[in-house]
Amino acid sequence: MDVGFRTLHLHKRFPLAISRGTITGSDNLFVSVSEGGLTGWGEMAPGDTEGAGSPDEGERQLRAFVADGGLDAGSIHATWATMRAAGVAPCAMAALDMALWDLRAKQAGLPLYRLLGLGRRAVPTSLTVGINPPEVVRERVPLLLAQGARALKIKLGVPEGLDADKAMFAAVLEAAAGSGVVLRVDANGGWSLEQARHMMAWLAERGVEYVEQPLVRGAEDQLPALFANRPLPIFVDESCRMSGDIPAFAQAVDGVNLKLMKCGGLTEALRIVATARAHGLETMIGCMGESSISIAAGAALSELFDYIDLDSHLNLAPDPATGVPLEGGRVLPGERPGHGGRLHDA
Repeated sequence: MDVGFRTLHLHKRFPLAISRGTITGSDNLFVSVSEGGLTGWGEMAPGDTEGAGSPDEGERQLRAFVADGGLDAGSIHATWATMRAAGVAPCAMAALDMALWDLRAKQAGLPLYRLLGLGRRAVPTSLTVGINPPEVVRERVPLLLAQGARALKIKLGVPEGLDADKAMFAAVLEAAAGSGVVLRVDANGGWSLEQARHMMAWLAERGVEYVEQPLVRGAEDQLPALFANRPLPIFVDESCRMSGDIPAFAQAVDGVNLKLMKCGGLTEALRIVATARAHGLETMIGCMGESSISIAAGAALSELFDYIDLDSHLNLAPDPATGVPLEGGRVLPGERPGHGGRLHDA
């Protein structure tokens, strides 16, 4: 196997502001794995919380891993386990892992979803409304609806406090009135326990479907208190990185949101889904600042999820890749052999 690396800048059409800060773009690492005339592609969106804050750091880790003989040509699962044991950053692991799955599906002549025994089905994906002043929200929401959005995920946990949260959400309601779009909320850990209780009751009265990560990662011991008599389902995101995290809070949430950059790729994503289902939890897949390469890999698993939040590629200007258009509000798995994501110039 030949492993290659390249870095591309991804520029966001609209900056994404969440409770922890604002993101205007990123330099992402793209990983290729070639064998027998076929090439699989993967992608790393860097992040300090994912173990590699730059594409250079991710590439350094993966080059060292490959040079040390860690790549098992016969087993993607063995390669993943060896990367994990070697301390490779999860976001870098994700890039190599999805490239290997893409390659194997191409070698089999099958779309990845079919290689995994799944159907080409998906629920509508959320399109994200970042933290913005109400006047910006009123301009932004109609643009998302015009793209074909059937569900909106509103980022709250505004640093200015709950009044600012409420004003922003009211602007979303106003801009989306009559559209029939489903509304969801992600606080990204921006609330205290008492703030979360108050906001969940307030949001439930306004038709929100669920709340994601109401409490900061590290405050999982407060989830049981929030879970009791909750007016809305609770999903965790930052609190769930690997399948082994789930048992500790399984009785205090309704579902988990996995991300390929957090868990190290498709191999662990399958374990997270299985663990969540074993504990009676619902499942969601989300994304970070990823192009159509990584989104296509996640979309290959679409049938496994109750909720989907794969929309980062729709906010790129331009997306350096293709393969996962929005169809009827859904991001569907590709029909080509592999995961379906392709760089324009590769």
